[in-house]
Amino acid sequence: MSGPPEPARADAALLRRAVDVASQEPRRPVDVEPQEPRRPVDVEPQEPRRPVDVAVGVLIDRDGRFLLTSRPVGKVYAGYWEFPGGKLEPGETVAQALRRELHEELGIAIAAPEPWKIELMDYEHARVRLHFCKVFSWQGQLQMREGQAMAWQRLPLQVRPVLPGTIPVLRWFAAEQGFAGPTHQG
Repeated sequence: MSGPPEPARADAALLRRAVDVASQEPRRPVDVEPQEPRRPVDVEPQEPRRPVDVAVGVLIDRDGRFLLTSRPVGKVYAGYWEFPGGKLEPGETVAQALRRELHEELGIAIAAPEPWKIELMDYEHARVRLHFCKVFSWQGQLQMREGQAMAWQRLPLQVRPVLPGTIPVLRWFAAEQGFAGPTHQG
């Protein structure tokens, strides 16, 4: 007696996701072979989420302070403090996205940003690749165009809560400045 036809290559890849708990061998769906008793199956975890690229501006003034802004009401992590910036649009470079975002959010035109560090962050709502750039020069008055608050800060921070993606930058500043101690309040 011949069995069911061999699945197509794409179907075979899907079938490989179901794994018999006891033997770790791939299993066909239970409804294909009804005489087979049901056994628990594990499903391989989904492929990792693709990160969203985000340009982040670390504005530093002449006194060495850096600018933090609060996330606006209606956004995930509303009220948390972060460095300003936003998602890259298709075809944009990090510098182009940063110029656009800082103009949209803060009403300023920046000079050439200096690429600094890249950090991958996994949030519950998204996986983001943060492209941090230092910005030492800009034109225009800072305007909080999204209803956010702003604060010029030094270490340790005087504002809280802090967005998790901000914390690595605080550690980097601490290392550069030889700062010892907590960089922010819990």
